Amino acid sequence: MRAESVGGLLGAVVAAAVLAAAFYYVPVGPMARPMQPARVDVPPTQVQTVPVAPAVRGPVVREVPN
Repeated sequence: MRAESVGGLLGAVVAAAVLAAAFYYVPVGPMARPMQPARVDVPPTQVQTVPVAPAVRGPVVREVPN
């Protein structure tokens, strides 16, 4: 029965180490979420649109020779 108690003690030590690491690396409280920057609304400016030429298309093959 001595091996079981040693295993239980080592398991408790490992569990305590994992729990301590979790609390160390995970922020808790108001520091957990970063502050979002204030949103600034910029009025839209009028942009002159220039007509765009249609894209050049390749040749159309109507019949395929055998």
